[in-house]
Amino acid sequence: MSYEGVKAYFEAAGLGDRVTVQAQAADTVEHAAQAIGCRPEEIAKSMLFLVGGQPVIIVMAGDARVNSSKFKAAFHAKPVFVPLAEVPAQTGHVPGGVCPFALKEGVAVYLDASLRRFAEVHAAAGSPESTVRLSLAELEQHAAPKGWVDVARGWQGAGA
Repeated sequence: MSYEGVKAYFEAAGLGDRVTVQAQAADTVEHAAQAIGCRPEEIAKSMLFLVGGQPVIIVMAGDARVNSSKFKAAFHAKPVFVPLAEVPAQTGHVPGGVCPFALKEGVAVYLDASLRRFAEVHAAAGSPESTVRLSLAELEQHAAPKGWVDVARGWQGAGA
């Protein structure tokens, strides 16, 4: 899967021109924003957790952090990050390329309220070097989330 799967998915959706490959891998939100030419908060980062033993991706703004209390209230479980070595087996994407598109079956996706302040965001596209630019409506359509949650902190009052 990974980049090839994400690229093929967006080609089929008529949005293949939105997928770009940067010269270098983006190892942080700040580096990704710098490479793309956007603000760090406009990066739609995908955070992978285990909830009841099942993989869950929460896509949130680049300047947001997980709030344990809010997460527990939303999912009735503490946030447990998936170990990096297990990320490809859980999602089909390598660390740094995890995104809510072309995922392995059984991965639940949720979008966090921290994204609602943007008209457009940039998400990873299956590899640490690739990204896809989407409107918030397109992100919601193509990520096919189970719903919206509010599990982040640190972003209120920032951004757009």
